[in-house]
Amino acid sequence: MDDETARTGAELAPDAWAALLAPRLAQFAAVARHEHVTRAAQQLGMPQPTLSRSLARLEADLGVALFARQGRAVRLTRAGVAFRDAVERALAEVERAAESVRLEADPGSGRIAFGFLHTLGWETVPGLLREFRADHPRVRFQLVQTYGEAMLERLRAGALDLCLTSPLPDEPGLVVRRLDEQRLRLVVPAGHRLAGRRRARLAEVASDPFVTLEPGYGLRRITDTLCAEAGFAPRIAFEGEEAETLRGLVAAGLGVSLLPPPAVPRRGVTELDVVGQRAVREIGLAWLDGQPDAAPVAAFKRFLLSRAGRLLLGAQGGAS
Repeated sequence: MDDETARTGAELAPDAWAALLAPRLAQFAAVARHEHVTRAAQQLGMPQPTLSRSLARLEADLGVALFARQGRAVRLTRAGVAFRDAVERALAEVERAAESVRLEADPGSGRIAFGFLHTLGWETVPGLLREFRADHPRVRFQLVQTYGEAMLERLRAGALDLCLTSPLPDEPGLVVRRLDEQRLRLVVPAGHRLAGRRRARLAEVASDPFVTLEPGYGLRRITDTLCAEAGFAPRIAFEGEEAETLRGLVAAGLGVSLLPPPAVPRRGVTELDVVGQRAVREIGLAWLDGQPDAAPVAAFKRFLLSRAGRLLLGAQGGAS
């Protein structure tokens, strides 16, 4: 008897049973269904003596008799009946899980978990999905729309296959490809002292209150960096979670903001080009380094990378 067989239930850690028993569960289920070792061995494509030894080890590991033997025929004991019911449920769940992941990897009808920043969802992402689905009509998408750091956390955890993000992360374990960039604008209320102009320097609003996204959002980091380059720290009056809400706060005269162009022009604000600085944000595609792609994910990745340099072409929305 080997060391594993000699272990008792009390000596096994709670999570060790699955690793110890899993290879034998399908064998047990087959014998339980046939109530005959030889017929079960034929179904499993294994020698009958090997199957008999496997069942004996299973009973020894559990410390309970699962079968009452009558030559080659067997019948389940009371403990065997209870164990069979649990094993059948477990094997059925494994079968469902295996079928699910197989379908997700199917080139024609698999599933892609795709994340993107908030305002990309207004116009850019729907257009991309429409174009991709024209050639892949049965591919399904799980869409996750959130801010940059939360999305990268999901990517690191394996909950996303791909994501569109900004600014571009630079960290081990992630692969990032730049796709496009978007010019940011200084947004001021319609009655602001700069509202009659077409362009301005950020330093000209150093004394104004700012409305910005909350810390953790990519655009907030870019705003803080650009203001620091202009020689000041922005005086934050309001923090929000969505770019169009910020634009509404500006329209209400509550401050100024640095935002991407709107999907739909908004009344009550003036949008100025920022001069003297490179006020842009890069949009990139990120995925986990070394993670093999299922066929639909690989197809969508190729599709997005082919749009490098023109992701936002024809769309006024951007990432948040």
